[in-house]
Amino acid sequence: MAAADNPQPHGIVLFAHGSRDPAWRAPIEAVARRMREIDPTARVQCAYLELTEPDLPAAVATLHAQGATRVTVWPMFLGTGRHAREDLPRLLGQLRLQYPGVAFSLREAIAEHPEVLQAMALAALTNAPP
Repeated sequence: MAAADNPQPHGIVLFAHGSRDPAWRAPIEAVARRMREIDPTARVQCAYLELTEPDLPAAVATLHAQGATRVTVWPMFLGTGRHAREDLPRLLGQLRLQYPGVAFSLREAIAEHPEVLQAMALAALTNAPP
């Protein structure tokens, strides 16, 4: 569904760990670009836990300024570790207080999504040596 078809403006945050290496953010930003290619009306922001900007509050502020009244956060992690279990829910709790008019939802770690698991398995099989 395109964002324009939705009566409540929706924003999506791709949330990743962050790194001192500026090249590290390229894959996360590539996902955001691809999402915008699929749906040019999509409100998508990347956010990082540490060492990389923007952080989650800044990404949510941008989406809120764009009119988002719903924000879905996708942890761009291979699994649900401490950051996804503890740090991210704590940050979302603070944002819920700061933006009471915004409905936040937190998804599972992206690599735990069945379609992503399937894509990773197929990529590994397809690129395996003969």
